[in-house]
Amino acid sequence: MTVSAILLDAGGVLLFPEPEVMLPPLLAAGLSPDLPMLERAHYRAMSVQDLPESLEPERDSWWRVYLETYVVACGAEDGTHADLATRMAAQIGGFGWTHVGPRARAALRAIAALGLPLGVVSNSDGTVQGELRRLGVCYVPDGQAAPDGGVEMGVVLDSAVVGIAKPDPGIFRIALEALGVPADETVLHIGDSLRYDVAGALAAGIRPVHLDPYGFCPAPVGHIHITSLAEVPALAATP
Repeated sequence: MTVSAILLDAGGVLLFPEPEVMLPPLLAAGLSPDLPMLERAHYRAMSVQDLPESLEPERDSWWRVYLETYVVACGAEDGTHADLATRMAAQIGGFGWTHVGPRARAALRAIAALGLPLGVVSNSDGTVQGELRRLGVCYVPDGQAAPDGGVEMGVVLDSAVVGIAKPDPGIFRIALEALGVPADETVLHIGDSLRYDVAGALAAGIRPVHLDPYGFCPAPVGHIHITSLAEVPALAATP
């Protein structure tokens, strides 16, 4: 396919909930998930929110709703998961998306080597641009020294900063305007959510790529799936 630009989600693509934040309440509840189980739990929690019968969580309850499925995927029993999720939401006091995916940096460098305009479009809390820079994942040039190993991006958009959140297509249009690229199917958006990323990209007239490592997508027809960010360069090079 011809590809003119690539946009990426942050959470579930580049960043994940920090294990040092998530593990203490899980361990206190008698659970002992390892890092691969925590990653799988994230994708499971996102897929349940994508089910047609799932109501869109309110802004102040999204994290608790996410955690209810997350803790079950970490081994919590159905009878205890709601209480554990509520306790975790209170103890954590925020999202804590500061764990870089184990293969994210290398995959992002390979994507950057394609030489295409790149951007991040994230539903976040106003911190995503600073965290991506601090963690050495990617950055937008702003006169400061470039972080070691970080990939230069044309734009990093945070819904809390711009006032528009996915799936509203407006946030994608802002990103593409910043990159100087028209909104059409030559633009790829890579995300982990059917509700926010796939639906938003389609509404914006660009091509969604669903990062779905475990095949959890409840409605897989009609959009591209990948199991790893490392597949993107080959996908972009496919005739």
